[in-house]
Amino acid sequence: MSEKQVNTTYEYAIDLDKNDELSSYREEFYLNEKKIYLDGNSLGLLSKRAEKSLMDILQSWRDYGIDGWTEGEHPWFYLSERLGASMAALVGANTNEVIVTGSTTSNLHQLLATFFQPNEQKNKILTDELSFPTDVYAMQSQLKLHGYNPKTHLIKVKSGDGHLLKEEDIIEAMTADVALIVLPSILYRSGQILDLKRLTEEAHKREIIIGFDLCHSIGAIPHQLSESNVDFAFWCNYKHLNGGPGTVGALYVNHTHFGKAPGLAGWFSSKKQHQFDMAHELIHEHHAGAFQMGTPHVLSVAPLIGSLAMFNEVGINNIRRKSLRLTGYMLDLIDHELKEYEFIVRNPREDKMRGGHIFLEHPEAARICKALKAEGVVPDFRSPNGIRLAPVALYNSFEDIWTTIQKLKRIMAEQTYKKFENKRGVIA
Repeated sequence: MSEKQVNTTYEYAIDLDKNDELSSYREEFYLNEKKIYLDGNSLGLLSKRAEKSLMDILQSWRDYGIDGWTEGEHPWFYLSERLGASMAALVGANTNEVIVTGSTTSNLHQLLATFFQPNEQKNKILTDELSFPTDVYAMQSQLKLHGYNPKTHLIKVKSGDGHLLKEEDIIEAMTADVALIVLPSILYRSGQILDLKRLTEEAHKREIIIGFDLCHSIGAIPHQLSESNVDFAFWCNYKHLNGGPGTVGALYVNHTHFGKAPGLAGWFSSKKQHQFDMAHELIHEHHAGAFQMGTPHVLSVAPLIGSLAMFNEVGINNIRRKSLRLTGYMLDLIDHELKEYEFIVRNPREDKMRGGHIFLEHPEAARICKALKAEGVVPDFRSPNGIRLAPVALYNSFEDIWTTIQKLKRIMAEQTYKKFENKRGVIA
């Protein structure tokens, strides 16, 4: 088979940008023109709309004081529900199945406390050995609270190569003693996309509740949670959705579970019309709002007002289309320009299985990342030897990718990475 022809010229990258229908959205973000930002799958950049919506909320605090809970353009009392409805299209959900609340970890604890109801026959949780650590910590904690040993009751599906999962292995692990399953929609290291619909169907055949961590897929790929009949999902909003550092997360609960009492109840679990009755008996909401706990962090959620408006304007399918073009172009350049430098591509190459970033392995990965930063490129290092490069559809260009690969090629050819210690920083 002949080698794939790749146009490696700078002019070709510029032509791709000229024909990019989303290129104007780059101007919506605060970009450092001296840097190429490829870490949007860890923390997205600030947009002008997100900044404005934060300023608007501050202004409402100034203008209304406590009356801001019910007055102004964005009344705080209803903001979590309103943003959940605005976000629903991104995950393929009904508007009342999504609520903006909590964090990834607190939301997972809430969902586990609600849906993990072990009995003598079904008392184990199934996950995988490549899941993000916080998910595993939460599952271990919930098992302990029920009196189970995580070493025997948390089942982790093995990866054959340490990077990818076989769905057949996950399905095989859905044994009769499994009560609940928690899996990532996209693996945070390799970027592999799992088939949520297939896995949900197989879980339900075995009467197992199943939920997914969407942290690395929300805002990057389309979802069909309701159509797939997924039981629950949870995610952060500071990566592809550009909600800002530590912004409020979100969760989804399938409408078939409406009416179920939250495992961890709180004041904001209440029906809105009863919340200020101040009764000691909870009358919880009959939709995803029931799974809120405390008072919403209004200032932390404010940037999402502007960010989600932009996503709904562009459409997740258009974002996915450009994302695939960006990562596909990057893969072509890596294959052609870096083939003599020991890089191994660990993410899937097939479009339907590839998320929004490229994952490279190299023995000198930590110092290569430091060298890239010194050259004005912001990557993401993952221990022990991984480099994640995430071109984001709304603000990265094809020129960004071309320049990055040329800088990386020069770093390797001139071995300038050897000036740095091959050790990660406090935050990789």
